[in-house]
Amino acid sequence: MSFVITEDKIINQAINETSTTKQIGIGTRIKAYDEVYGEGEFIYLNGVASTTVGDLVIYDQYAGTTTRAVAGSRGPCAIAMSANVASSFGWYQIGGAAVVKAATVVANASVYVTATAGTVDDTVVSGDKVDGARFKTANGTPSAGLAIIQIARPSLNANG
Repeated sequence: MSFVITEDKIINQAINETSTTKQIGIGTRIKAYDEVYGEGEFIYLNGVASTTVGDLVIYDQYAGTTTRAVAGSRGPCAIAMSANVASSFGWYQIGGAAVVKAATVVANASVYVTATAGTVDDTVVSGDKVDGARFKTANGTPSAGLAIIQIARPSLNANG
């Protein structure tokens, strides 16, 4: 994925990069375009330990924190665009076609969090449905352990 920022803002950090220095305000949102995935929306956030590309996280913009999502998590969600670990800053996708860490899933299924931090599945688990997200491919696309989902500011609200 090589998203190119499409807005007239000065951004000193590429979408797929992590920085140990904050480059822009936490919670800043931008749009960017990729030739394969189309337009996406992104939010700039703090990292958390063990984050890898494709991890689903929940975030608290007010507190400036992210947490790798697991069963029972609540709050707005985003997908890590880099290995944005603790004491780092990076971009997370909140809109468009996104690549996410996934267990065995089928296309067009609903998205649910699992007990594995950052990983999603299509197995129905009451209260763990990711609102604003839908699988567009089975796992393995674009590569092993990943799937493409369509997201529109997803969140975990105890639904499903």
